Amino acid sequence: MSRTLYRNARFFTAEGQAPADAVVVEGDVFVFVGAESDAPSADEAVDLGGRAVLPGFTDAHTHLLMMGDALGQVGLTDAGSLEEIQARLRAARSSASGALRGRGWLFDAVPGGAPTAAMIDAAVADIPVYLDANDYHSCWLNTAALAELGITRDTPDPIGGRIQRDADGEPTGMLYETAAQQFAWAHHDAMTTDAQRDAGVDRVVAAYLASGVTGAVDMAFDDLGLAALGRAARRGALPLRVAAHWFVANTGDDEQNLAQVAQAAEHAAAETAGVQVIGIKLVLDGTIDACTAAMGAPYADGSNADPIWPAERLFPVVAAADAAGLQIALHAIGDGASTLALDAIEHAIAVNGDLPRRHRIEHLEYAAPGTAERMARLGVTASMQPVHADPAIFANWAAQLGDERADRGFAWPEYEDAGALLAFSTDAPTAPHEALANMYVASTRASALDPSVPAVHPQYALPLERAIVHATKDAAASIGEGDRRGSIAVGRLADFAVLDADPFTEGPESLLSARVVRTVIGGRTVYEI
Repeated sequence: MSRTLYRNARFFTAEGQAPADAVVVEGDVFVFVGAESDAPSADEAVDLGGRAVLPGFTDAHTHLLMMGDALGQVGLTDAGSLEEIQARLRAARSSASGALRGRGWLFDAVPGGAPTAAMIDAAVADIPVYLDANDYHSCWLNTAALAELGITRDTPDPIGGRIQRDADGEPTGMLYETAAQQFAWAHHDAMTTDAQRDAGVDRVVAAYLASGVTGAVDMAFDDLGLAALGRAARRGALPLRVAAHWFVANTGDDEQNLAQVAQAAEHAAAETAGVQVIGIKLVLDGTIDACTAAMGAPYADGSNADPIWPAERLFPVVAAADAAGLQIALHAIGDGASTLALDAIEHAIAVNGDLPRRHRIEHLEYAAPGTAERMARLGVTASMQPVHADPAIFANWAAQLGDERADRGFAWPEYEDAGALLAFSTDAPTAPHEALANMYVASTRASALDPSVPAVHPQYALPLERAIVHATKDAAASIGEGDRRGSIAVGRLADFAVLDADPFTEGPESLLSARVVRTVIGGRTVYEI
């Protein structure tokens, strides 16, 4: 088996030691990390030109097929007004066939934060238009899309969702939470061909490799994702290391809910090309921006939201998944939801006893004091997304809370201090997928979307070294892979990214312009410029 020496670089190992200047890779693992003068003989040498090298990033919470779709849709995140949104839709209309899809719009870009079908109709009325919000927890439709879906004043709200209606009971064009999933997304899935999904997977792979991402954890996996990634693996187009959590929806019926857990367990036990199902994903609440996250106290407007999974439906599912050895990932953005999530995990522990487990709570945008300590005691991972704290999209988030709770948003150091495992990710496509931009927000609390926006809560910024560890070593550890990959160390899988700038010497600001010039997975260069 041949050996390759990578030399003349600054290798950040994520192991808490001084950087190395050389590594040797044999097969797919590191067999040497240290000073070049001590390196064993190798068959080939690669000079990296003095560049910085990081362990490969693992995006520990992402949505691969959704991201593939998003990369081919009208981008609206940086559209700061209704007029700009409408202008982009008009410009995209000429190339749209069947329906026009966009993604990433922000509530504070819309007058009063209240989107309506008429606002889209003013730009595009002749074909259906579907616009996913930045958080992907609501979908904004025009009149033609409402008609295509058959949504009328008589259409009932699904469990955990809402069709927004006006004073006369007519649909306004907004679908929240499970209403977006069961109407807009289900229709999109039915209308998308395998060839289109395959093209989306190719876009995701290319985007991630160019960002230095070597592994991903899909957090809403289903049969369509399983088939698409399987096809990609069989045609040799999936170099990423992919794990997945099977999505389990609250049907309102315990038997049907538990059947979904059993299905996930079957997939976890199976040998599947390209991806390993490792657990289940439950969405307990919505988002703060849309006032659909379950909070311990009301929002500024006096409203609140019930959890999508009430305790009587949630506890049996969590206990069954725990007993089956599945990792449980619980989406909980509000403190009401994160408290419920921990209650369910504690119940599972009481029912099932002493088992190996490493469950997770996703997002934790606002959590009650003491949550981090409780998670540490229970061995629960805090899975968080720095890019969700970008100051350019923070104002609406803070306004919905309207009180001192906004001062404790995205409090990553609390989890470090408590001793909980903290794993960073992007939740793409709800936020940009680029790993370096994610690290910029994590280490500065400043905006990667609009650098002119001042930092918010800089006291929660983390040293760059620790931020990168959370996105590499700890992200791999969050799915039980920390002893195999995520750091540059002897015996670890040789996954790494080479940058054209050194953020440790040039400062975090360099992350906004830095490029990944080489990505290596298992000792094989899979991307290079």
